[in-house]
Order: sequence, then structure tokens, then C-alpha cells
Amino acid sequence: MESGNNAVRNRLLAVLFVGVLMGALDIAIVGPALPAIQRHFGVEDRSLAWIYTIYVLCNLVGTPLWARLSDTFGRRAIYVLDVLLFALGSAMVALAPSFAIVLFGRAVQGLGSGGIFPVASAVIGDTFPAEKRGSALGLIGAVFGIAFIIGPVIGGVLLLVGWQWLFVINLPVAMGIIVGGWSLLPTARPTQRGNFDTVGMAILAILLVSLAYGINRLDTTAIGESLQSSNVWPYLLIALALLPVFVWIEQRTPEPVLRPGLYRARQMQLVVILATGAGLIEAGIAFIPQLAVAAYHVTASTASFMLLPLVVGVAVGSPVVGRLLDRYGSRNVVLGGTVLMSVGMLGLALWGAQQMPFFYMSTTLTGFGIASLIGAPLRYIVLGEARPEERAAAQGSVNLFIGAGQMAGGAAIGAIAGSLGGGVHGYATAYLIAGMLSACLIPVSLGLKTRAQELQARQRGEPFAGQPVRPGD
Repeated sequence: MESGNNAVRNRLLAVLFVGVLMGALDIAIVGPALPAIQRHFGVEDRSLAWIYTIYVLCNLVGTPLWARLSDTFGRRAIYVLDVLLFALGSAMVALAPSFAIVLFGRAVQGLGSGGIFPVASAVIGDTFPAEKRGSALGLIGAVFGIAFIIGPVIGGVLLLVGWQWLFVINLPVAMGIIVGGWSLLPTARPTQRGNFDTVGMAILAILLVSLAYGINRLDTTAIGESLQSSNVWPYLLIALALLPVFVWIEQRTPEPVLRPGLYRARQMQLVVILATGAGLIEAGIAFIPQLAVAAYHVTASTASFMLLPLVVGVAVGSPVVGRLLDRYGSRNVVLGGTVLMSVGMLGLALWGAQQMPFFYMSTTLTGFGIASLIGAPLRYIVLGEARPEERAAAQGSVNLFIGAGQMAGGAAIGAIAGSLGGGVHGYATAYLIAGMLSACLIPVSLGLKTRAQELQARQRGEPFAGQPVRPGD
């Protein structure tokens, strides 16, 4: 009997795994497609950045929305709907007659993918016994690393046929997930249903859209004049004005998108800065093929394969970082990661476009640096900071801040490159600024608790923060 249950759970896990992988891959493989899409539609670098930014933005908005709807209407219906939306968006991009339709399709894709991961996690919590949930969630969580590893390779191969195939390939995969999910996912609806923070989510969405648009329209060669433009200052002002409104609402709603009490501890405040900064730098990786095409006059497919050293850095660095955390503590690991990431980005900007060995060396160092932040370390810190009943929300907030950084980073790189006319100079300048911003994370990482302080907190049986969140926060 137990073996039969295990077989059903394994098939269910396979469906969830493939679904999450499909959504994660469309972040990882879009970078190699950018040069080909730009040539096909003849768009500028500033507008091209929205292919990445709009996907991340709609993914951020969709994550809490679909998670709450799955509590109301059941996991199966919402998971299948998410995959269906993702497939619809993929078809729209592949068949798009104009760049505007490409962006609309990416928005639909991002909205659908926003629910795939949280609903898959909830299904595991509903159907797997407690002693097996950790390993199942770990497998699902590892998908993002796998997508980062295989994404450039898949992108390079499919680009040999045509950039549209990067999106067409999603259609048969989505169909298989829908068929398998409909037969395997649970149909029961949860008995406890919280109220969705509709107002907070709407304000956060408007804030993020305004911030991304305002940043994207900046002319980095004339910041002062650009800030006075009606295409920039109203949107930045809206974002700035909505920030305290969002915080005020989140402090008063029973089911907030972000629980403010989680961020009283200094350690968690540093995590917010590091997660946002890491997301910003990660967004830059999507545009490295643009630099390679401009600097070395290679095809888009070849530029995709030129990311393999970076992929190796992430693939090798991720498991190594996991082992180093227990031995040396989060501060040392995060500090090393920020240093490597800064050196990699600065090397890419200063020498990567002139000499190919420096290009490969810089991207490899960047990969190791990203692995030291995006992967286990920040989540390791959060697990120690949050109370057990708040750990899921705290982990979700890490995704939100990384995503916010990705969105701002994609918009900023498009703005910088577009202001300077694209090409080697435009993207090299963007990576120079990214490297300097990454260097600013080094003193932030030094503010984290030492290994000895982490161990002392564990021995006392307290959260690392030592500041438990008060009820009602």
C-alpha cells in the first residue's frame, strides 16, 4: 500500500518538477534570444530590456495572487490554469507580428509562471508526509539552479533553428503537464481560507511598474535633464510616494503581502539589501550575449554558448557554497560571493569586451558570486531569523526582493545601454556601473552576524535575530 502511495507521489512530483522547470527556463534562456529578437523587430536596446523586465514584473505580481487563489479554488484548477496561461503567452510570443505583441505575450507568460512554483510547493505540503516534504521541496527548489545551468545550452541549440523555437518548445511540454496534472493533482479545497491582500498587491504592482518605467526611460548621459522629463519624474515620484503607503497598509492588514515585523531585525534588513542587489546583478547576465555579439561579432547562438563558463561557475559554486555555510558561516560565504561578483562584473566591463580570455574569466567569477548569494546563503540566514510559523513567508519575501532587483536591473541596463547607443560601449558601461553597485554590497555583507554569533544563538535556542516578532505585526 505504501509503495503504491510512493509511486503516485513520485509521478506527482515529476509533473510539478517539469512545470517549475518550464517556468524557470524562460528566465534563463531569454538572454540568448535577445540579439535575434532585436534584429527581427529592429527595436532599440532600451525597449528590448522590457522582454526581461515585464516577465519578472508579472511573475512578482502573479506569485501571491495565484497562491491565494489556490487556497480558494483548489490546487489542481489553479495549477492547470497557470500552465495554460504560460503556454498561451509562449504561443503569442512565437507568433507575434510585432514587438508589442511579444511584450504582451511575455507578460502573460510571467503572470502564469508566477503561480507555478508556489502552487507546486503548496501541493507538496498537502500531499507529502512531513518526513518527506523537505526532500521534495529541495528537489523543486533546485529546479532554478538546473534551469540556469541548461538554459544557455538549450537556447543556443534552438537558436540554430530560429528564436521562435525557444517559445514553441513550451507548447508540447505544457500540454503534457496539463494532462498529467489534471489526473494527479489533488482536487480538495483547503478548509481555511485567508483574505487576499488585494489593495496591498495592487499598490505594490503600481509601484514596481512605475519604478521600472521611470528607470528605463532615464538618459544616463544627462541625468539632470532626464529627471526633469515627463517620461521619468512622474513615474519615479509615484513609486516614491506609494512606498510609505504600501508599508502603512501592510502593517494593518491581517494577511499582508509582506509582513513588516519580519524586517525589524538588522540581519533581515541586510538580507533585503543583498537580495535586491543580487537580483539586479543577475538581471545583467541576461544581456551578456548582447555584449558578446557586439564585441566579437559572433552569432546569437554562439553568444549563448559563450555563457557556459558562467554556467559552470554557478553549477560548481552552488554545492560548494552549501558545504561552506555550515563550516564558515553565512557572513564569510556572502562576503566572498560579493567580492567575486564585483570582480567579475568589473572585469567584464573593463577587459571582457577586448580580450576573450578576460570575458570567460569574468563571467566565471560572476557565476561563482551569484551562486554565493542567489542560492543557499540568503535563505540560510532567513531560516535562522524567522520564527518557524513565519519561515514560508520569509522565504517568499527573499524571492520577492530578488525579483524586484531583477526587474530594476533589467530596466536600468536597458536605459544605460540605450542612452549610449548600445553596442560595446553601452553594455560595457552598464556592467561597469553594475560592478560598482556590486562592490557596495561588500560592506553590507560585513554587517552580517559572524559564525560564532550564529552558533551562540542556536545554542540558546533563539532565532539569530534575537528579536521575535510580536503578535499582530
